[in-house]
Amino acid sequence: MAWKTLDDVALAGKTVLVRVDINVPMENGRVTDATRIEKIVPTIEDIIARGGKPVLLAHFDRPKGKVVPEMSLLHVVPALEAATGRKVVFGADCVGDVAAAAIAQAALGDVVLLENTRFHAGEEKNDPALAQAMADLGDVYVNDAFSAAHRAHASTAGIAALLPKAAGRLMEAELRALEAALGNPVRPVVAVGGGAKVSTKLDLLGNLVTRVDHLVIGGGMANTFLVAQGIEVGKSLAERDMAGTALEILAKAKAAGCTIHLPVDVVVAREFKAGATNETVAADACPADAMILDAGPQTVAALASVFGAAKTLIWNGPLGAFEIEPFNAATNAAARAVAALTRAGALVSVAGGGDTVAALNAAGVAGDFTFISTAGGAFLEWMEGKDLPGVTALLN
Repeated sequence: MAWKTLDDVALAGKTVLVRVDINVPMENGRVTDATRIEKIVPTIEDIIARGGKPVLLAHFDRPKGKVVPEMSLLHVVPALEAATGRKVVFGADCVGDVAAAAIAQAALGDVVLLENTRFHAGEEKNDPALAQAMADLGDVYVNDAFSAAHRAHASTAGIAALLPKAAGRLMEAELRALEAALGNPVRPVVAVGGGAKVSTKLDLLGNLVTRVDHLVIGGGMANTFLVAQGIEVGKSLAERDMAGTALEILAKAKAAGCTIHLPVDVVVAREFKAGATNETVAADACPADAMILDAGPQTVAALASVFGAAKTLIWNGPLGAFEIEPFNAATNAAARAVAALTRAGALVSVAGGGDTVAALNAAGVAGDFTFISTAGGAFLEWMEGKDLPGVTALLN
């Protein structure tokens, strides 16, 4: 990829505008999960170590172009100071004299945090005037927010055309991991696609079957593919009206030389609740009064064999109703198999998406994957093969 990193730009004596994603969960005015803040610390520290002054640009929630005090980034300052161990100077606007004064006030070694970019209606419209006003505050632009890269906003796309630019350390790590997984991967490549509905992941499945060697389909999506093949799934979640589309995807995969893997056995229950009485049956033997809630042990064993022969794996979506026991068994077992192969150096594994991250954390293996993206929508759009404006804007 023809994008620059922090190593490629001069930072000494420069004001460095850094687009970050610190849209963190809060309760009673306090940050309840500082993970996103902690992940930007390496970029901040690198800029300071090389003599630059980091000025953070970020959105927070959805104020829709209006000033909403509850959505002020001022609330994030204590958590940012705790994560960096540095003084944070807050600017009550992200453009103009107020922002410039905050930047001037900050000493070398301090961090500047400017107010919510979405307080300006022009942010989400990628307004050139707003982008220019932001650019006027600094000398260099750094994007460290891959999770916001699928939006063509003033602070992610517009400003990048106006200043020397580079990817921050978090963005760099994300892009390198994604390039290794789908851009120029070591083959064979396996993709795991799970989730409830085929209709929400048509672009994903359509792109993956042309780019990977094996595609594992799990969750409610797998039920739709079983229905498409004439298999009854009882009361299971399935999009029967998408059966034709599922057959088209199967045909596209066959033409591309991609092997699709569906469950061969399933765990069924009459109730969707934790600890519900359940049984394991063949995938084509779901009772009419039951619902499929997980893949079975034979399926997991078959997948472990597929994973073992692979060199690269990308994962988005669970294999079953992982939120409730015991229907998390297949997802947990498959995740542990991937983790073991990764630890052994036999597999490059990249995962992303909210449910996926939650499932891997629950399985206790998130730290063993090669890379886990917390980007959500941006990660999904990248898997779908779409251009991400925030990434495209960084290209030389």
